[in-house]
Amino acid sequence: MSQSTLSLPRIVLQDLWRHKWIVLLGMLVVSNGIVVVYTSHVTRQLISQWDHLLQEQDRLDIEWRNLLLEEQSQSEHSRVTRMATKELNMARPLPKEEIIIRVQ
Repeated sequence: MSQSTLSLPRIVLQDLWRHKWIVLLGMLVVSNGIVVVYTSHVTRQLISQWDHLLQEQDRLDIEWRNLLLEEQSQSEHSRVTRMATKELNMARPLPKEEIIIRVQ
């Protein structure tokens, strides 16, 4: 009957205390698994973000090239001359109307 006075929680705790290294190693294995899962999750998020940034970089590069082409076409000499004569009613002065100023 002396055996019946021992409670189950007390027996379990005594057994765990006797095998504390095994319990500690089990807890380390579980915590290591959690860390691996978390690290994998964060890595996947960063790779996804990296991919979005690369797509944005490609889009901005294309836009930059288009802007350079537009700038080049807007600044062509023939276009500037045509706009000056048609829209602003400007004309090139005749040689006799030109005044040359010399700085000495």
